[in-house]
Amino acid sequence: MSARILIVDDLAPNLHLLEVKLAAQYYDVITSLSGTEALKIAETEKLDLILLDAMMPGLNGFETCKRLKSNPKTWHIPVIMVTALEESKDRIRGLNAGADDFITKPIDDFNLMARVKSLLRLKMVTDQLLSHTGNSIEQSRPILDLLDKRSGRILIVDDHMRKLEKLAEPLQALHEIHLETDPQLALDKAVQNMDLVIIDLTSGKFDGLRLCARMRSEAKTRDIPILAIGNHEEQAKLVRAYDIGINDTLMRPVERQELVARVNTQLKRKFYADSLKNDFNESLEMVVTDPLTGLGNRRYFDRSIAPLFDQLEESGTPFSIIVFDVDHFKRVNDILGHDTGDIVLQEIAARLASNMRSVDIVSRYGGEEFVVAMPESDLQAAMVAADRVRALVGGTPIHVDGQAFSVSVSAGIGEVMPGEKFRDVFKRADSALYKAKQNGRNRVEGIDTKKAA
Repeated sequence: MSARILIVDDLAPNLHLLEVKLAAQYYDVITSLSGTEALKIAETEKLDLILLDAMMPGLNGFETCKRLKSNPKTWHIPVIMVTALEESKDRIRGLNAGADDFITKPIDDFNLMARVKSLLRLKMVTDQLLSHTGNSIEQSRPILDLLDKRSGRILIVDDHMRKLEKLAEPLQALHEIHLETDPQLALDKAVQNMDLVIIDLTSGKFDGLRLCARMRSEAKTRDIPILAIGNHEEQAKLVRAYDIGINDTLMRPVERQELVARVNTQLKRKFYADSLKNDFNESLEMVVTDPLTGLGNRRYFDRSIAPLFDQLEESGTPFSIIVFDVDHFKRVNDILGHDTGDIVLQEIAARLASNMRSVDIVSRYGGEEFVVAMPESDLQAAMVAADRVRALVGGTPIHVDGQAFSVSVSAGIGEVMPGEKFRDVFKRADSALYKAKQNGRNRVEGIDTKKAA
């Protein structure tokens, strides 16, 4: 993971030590000896993370962090507060200033890299979300602030209820907390829309690593963030946990402020990723869905029928194509208006969707034309289905603004023959549709290539 990291400390030896540690992991490192200089660098350089010493002369780390987080150009950069202070009030002060996480001196290499990697993952998802909004960094803040205020569903797994209650205490005011001592029951609960799972690796009654591995091996729990609790003395177990795929670690004894900070980071990343996924799915739906009728569009249909051609070639399984067209639709638009025309298309789409089989592929192919693919159906079966829909459409009035009127549809059908492409059968079904129109409309016609042969 390559990233640009700014280290801020008024002592050159501390700067050099951190620079060596991070450069050894191939990070691009920039250094600064003061908070004032750091603010200028943050505005001009593209940074992915800032490690900020809390106690510096002049502008200290707390005030520097506060200014970074209030600046529209730098608020999105994650900040790790680095301090020798052990008192919890100073950690609270750092979090109140906007710090995303903190580590204490002397700096433990394992903990440092865990913090850095965790927040860089958050920054990567943040950047993707900012890019996806199409807005500037300054304009996107309200969107992310809304996500940050979301309450999460958190499952905590430990072997003793008293320990679980202690872990839950600082979180339950903001989040919905679920406690579990049984690893199998924990797996069952994890699939119930959990946003984060906290697992104690120090438990003596179950194997926490095995539970982490189970979660990562099952599709329904694979993407749920895992925060693992461990001991400093068991680094081999923690390394193994990261290999399995956990997202972050927390050392015992657990500090309340540390727990809150780690949980917030993982929930932010989860909510940002969910937002991206939802937007992607919505965009994907827009690509393949006709916005007026809600049916699949031409692109959706063309993609969906590809497996049917494969099945025909492999096993000879028949399928047919039906092309429906609204009769005299231009008159509807001209006389009753385009709004009424839209309602007519929506009503016909609804009748098609509710009266074809669930396995049938129904789409609005363009204008007043609807195309249906019927798997495992020869020409005769497709003609029976098409005529049923034709009769239903023509025999059931459409109501608009208190008025009722009827419309009809015509349909042309072609059964797909081995070796044919879609354009071949579509041309044949379209010719059958033309024949239906020529023969008076409100009827179904099919072209039987087997008889012709």
